[in-house]
Amino acid sequence: MLLAAGLGTRMRPLTDNHPKPLIVAGGKTLLDHNLDQLVAAGVEEVVINVHYLADQIEAHCKMRQAPRILISDERAGLLDSGGGVRKALPHLGDDPFFCLNADTIFIDGPRSNIVRMAEEFDSDTMDILLLVAPTVTTIGWGNKGDFLMHQDGRLERAGKSRMAPFAYCGVAIFKPELFAGRPEIFSLNRLFDEAEAKGRLFGLRLDGQFMHVGTPEALAEAEAALRLRVV
Repeated sequence: MLLAAGLGTRMRPLTDNHPKPLIVAGGKTLLDHNLDQLVAAGVEEVVINVHYLADQIEAHCKMRQAPRILISDERAGLLDSGGGVRKALPHLGDDPFFCLNADTIFIDGPRSNIVRMAEEFDSDTMDILLLVAPTVTTIGWGNKGDFLMHQDGRLERAGKSRMAPFAYCGVAIFKPELFAGRPEIFSLNRLFDEAEAKGRLFGLRLDGQFMHVGTPEALAEAEAALRLRVV
């Protein structure tokens, strides 16, 4: 699942006429950065939700040969991150699935982080597995981070008053049953909090570089970093 329905308000004026997933960084759209990562990891089918300037995203997706892309249409109204996934569940199947934000970029180290996550996920002990990166090395984040990580990989919210060493990279594995009985509109953060309370929210440390491309300033930082690397 690739979340691409947002309004991109913090990226204005760049998003006045283009949806944020089609903003270009390092010669490639944010959408394509994520789709290419999935294809390289062997993912064959991706569901993309659309709302703002949806026609542009649909047209762009039709130009790709891989992966196979299914559109989850939210033109009638935004459903927030969790509601967007809930609406797309019929396309996602009964097994745990990846979910990615379309406004983040991560550069792999020696191995695909998507593959590493698939290998790490354990349905017996985990409800959710998040890809996380050290806050101090993250480009474009600009906050205190999101999580503390225990030695066994369990994640804990840091709280507003504490500095968190790890930032969420916008890549997760979810069990589909977590979405059963949920309201039409809700945030994925609710699922994070519930899994944490049960001790079933885990993290995998990114091997590579994470960039959160949420503002024009962050885009400039990402462009500078990408110029130094072959993506």
